[in-house]
Amino acid sequence: MSRIGKKPINIASGVKVTVAGQTVKVEGPKGRLERTIHDQIEVKMEADQVLVIARSPKSGSALQGLSRTLIANMVDGVSTGYTRVLEINGVGYRAELKGTNLNLALGYSHPIEYPLPEGITAVVDAKANRITLSGIDKELLGATAANIRSFRKPEPYKGKGIKYAEERILRKAGKTGKK
Repeated sequence: MSRIGKKPINIASGVKVTVAGQTVKVEGPKGRLERTIHDQIEVKMEADQVLVIARSPKSGSALQGLSRTLIANMVDGVSTGYTRVLEINGVGYRAELKGTNLNLALGYSHPIEYPLPEGITAVVDAKANRITLSGIDKELLGATAANIRSFRKPEPYKGKGIKYAEERILRKAGKTGKK
């Protein structure tokens, strides 16, 4: 049984949640999100709370916690939004924003031009070599950050590459000379 799935989702002020069949629509001050929930899950509105109920105790309980978390992330996203910070480490590695495209110089023979998906905004701090991504869809934001990180993952010897701000790179010792 899912303990998280049983908890009700409190709706923040200024957020409107609409349930039509298996479609959940959430509108707030930052934007609007919509998601279709699995048919083994039932979503109910009660006053200023959303309840997620499994229709089948066996197979539905596995999806109950997931569905509840997805809806809670939608409510948080349209009310406060999400941010993800990436750091670029390395000599000559840099990023710049041109319109909705993120241009990255990561030591390859060519610059990488990454078009940001709709709903994701980026702020580039050139001095600190930081990219701050923000948006209302937590899933899309995480996927975008992972795609940008995949262009040059941090390597364990010098720590060069793109890493999350909270990520800690475990360093390895380099080769030692022969005596």
